[in-house]
Amino acid sequence: MNVDELLKLYATGEKNFSGIYLHEVFLYEAELIGVNLYEADLIGANLNKAKLNRANLSKANMSKINLSRADLGGADLTEALLAEANLHQAELIGANLSKADLSGAFLTQANLIGCNLSRAMLTRADLHGVNLYGVNLRRAVLTEADLIGANLSRVDLSGADLMGASLIRADLTEAVLSASDLSGANLLGANLTGVNLSGVYLKGATMPDGTIHD
Repeated sequence: MNVDELLKLYATGEKNFSGIYLHEVFLYEAELIGVNLYEADLIGANLNKAKLNRANLSKANMSKINLSRADLGGADLTEALLAEANLHQAELIGANLSKADLSGAFLTQANLIGCNLSRAMLTRADLHGVNLYGVNLRRAVLTEADLIGANLSRVDLSGADLMGASLIRADLTEAVLSASDLSGANLLGANLTGVNLSGVYLKGATMPDGTIHD
């Protein structure tokens, strides 16, 4: 099925396109609200500014996809593969990204408020300055992630892997870090007000005052 056929069917009310092959397709500004793209192949596709509110994208392969400025509010992205995806300025309010693979993804200026990122893979992801206020990141993998200046206040990071992550000037006010691994992380200038660090693995971490934790 090509793009024109998909859009024509969607316009008639059809929303079930599970398993569809849309490798490297161009769907710029496409309106696919509530569409079912479960296990679809969207590798390298261009969905810049697309409207995908409440879409089912669970287990879809979206490696290297362009979703910059796309609206994915309320979308189901459970176990989706988003490695090296471009999500710059994407709206992800209330989206479910549980167990999603966002390794190397570009998420700067994305709106992630209310997201579920529990057990998500965010290794080397770019989250520079992103607002993650109150987000569920339980047992997420954020190894070597860029979280410089990010808002992580009241975030649940219990059991999360933050080894080697850059948290310079990050706001971690009242964040939950129980059983998390921050070994080798850089917390220079970070705000840890109200954070309980007991049980947190901090070996080799650079603390807010510049000291290295032994």
